Amino acid sequence: MKRPGKRPTSARPLLGTALALVALLASAVPATASASAGTSARPVVTVGQGTLLGRNHDGAQEFLGVPYAAPPVGEARLRAPREPRRWSGVREATRQAPACVQFSPFGIADPTAVSEDCLYLDVYRPKGARTGARLPVILWIHGGAYSQGTGTQFGGRTTADLTNSVVVSINYRLGQLGYLALPELGRENARRTGSFGLLDQIQALRWTRENIAAFGGNPANVTVSGQSAGSGSVCGLLAAPSATGLFHRAVLQSGPCTLIGTPDSARAESQAREFAGRAGCADPATVVACLRAAPAAALVEAARTLPTSGPASGDGLLPVDPAAAIGSGKWNKVPVMIGSTRSESRLFVALSQPRLTEAEYEAQILAAYGAAGPEVLARYPVSAFGSPYLALSAVMTDSSFACHTAWTAQLFASQVPTYAYEFDDPDSPTLAGAQVPGLDMSNAHSAELAYLHDFTAGDRPLTQVQVALATRMKRYWGAFARFGSPTAPGQTVWPVTGSGTVLSLNPTSTRTSSSFTADHQCGFWRTRTTRPPL
Repeated sequence: MKRPGKRPTSARPLLGTALALVALLASAVPATASASAGTSARPVVTVGQGTLLGRNHDGAQEFLGVPYAAPPVGEARLRAPREPRRWSGVREATRQAPACVQFSPFGIADPTAVSEDCLYLDVYRPKGARTGARLPVILWIHGGAYSQGTGTQFGGRTTADLTNSVVVSINYRLGQLGYLALPELGRENARRTGSFGLLDQIQALRWTRENIAAFGGNPANVTVSGQSAGSGSVCGLLAAPSATGLFHRAVLQSGPCTLIGTPDSARAESQAREFAGRAGCADPATVVACLRAAPAAALVEAARTLPTSGPASGDGLLPVDPAAAIGSGKWNKVPVMIGSTRSESRLFVALSQPRLTEAEYEAQILAAYGAAGPEVLARYPVSAFGSPYLALSAVMTDSSFACHTAWTAQLFASQVPTYAYEFDDPDSPTLAGAQVPGLDMSNAHSAELAYLHDFTAGDRPLTQVQVALATRMKRYWGAFARFGSPTAPGQTVWPVTGSGTVLSLNPTSTRTSSSFTADHQCGFWRTRTTRPPL
């Protein structure tokens, strides 16, 4: 991600800061314990590494802080994930693990407990679920620009109970601890890659395949789901040959594959070399040992103005960019659900330019789009939106998230059953601490998260009307995980996307719409927008 430049036909000038700000887009490791007479009513599950003692919570059971890989610390730093260690006795699984080291803290609702020893997941299942129940499984990958965030903020109790599913939420390595394309590191693993975060996600899927039946889940029916950079991770999994067969449906929220690109190996290596130099590890002969010995805080500081670009393409893990792989038809073909929020970029503009003036808005558009600038201003005049903030938010939303969601959906729809949505609640809450007084931040990036999870980073509780929408959404998502089609009894029929059909998720009127591309002026943007690389 770079700061805006002057590329007249690209959305990148406006998106660079946005994707950084989303940060495109908390608790100690549980100890081993002994079973006692007082734990007889608590759920017990045995996985490949040992026995877990979970707890009952509302209508579900949860097993928290479960290791899916060995700690990536010391000599295991910047290496492919290894199998988790076995333990003796009964392991308490009632406390969430720390978040992975945060390279770009968002500044609002950030995790308070962080550690390099972070490769853990949380499992939620309905009460009464037993081994062999073969319930659908939903594995969640959080967002955060590959640099921040944690799976512990996304509880799955309500979804597990409501949809009779097993929900898994994971941590994975972030920043340059998770994505560092140095050939010296790549030579140490079979995939010759430095995309350790993506390898972590594949390891979590493998652990799920091997162990989820013990929780009552069906290893032959796993849905991988993610938002923002988590959605970009799903794109990577769809394109990664080594992920073949590990999942059976995919959900992409606010991170379309044609928007969230991957740097090629040459560019990624150049960025990695620059980072290593900033970390004081410029000598190729000692760079690996130097980076493994460096304090984590020093690595975070080295990345302060050089954020990671996420997984790279052109290696054995991700041979080609995900969008190119999907376009070629050579990818892990599964049914897809994909969507965005109606006003994604309100979050980014509110956090970067909340008091934007009309003159500043016009100057930015003219600088960004050059000869096309006057036409952009004619299509997005301040008078039509009520403020420069809302006008710029519309330009950024339409030219990036909205239209790329439509274009990515079209790529999928020509090959697999594809279901598209737009989240549209004009009173939705935003992220905790992000609300700028006086600005309408509804339907912004991440707005849907509070409706799909027991989300701990929202700025206010949902109203009764919003809870009803959240229930409908969870049922759609649960039906998609179960059947590969979001067919929920008693709810609006959700057709395959076909020629631009989307389901509009609104608190008072959930309906199908065929005007999505027109509403977001995608015909105009198709000829004027190039994909901004992260």
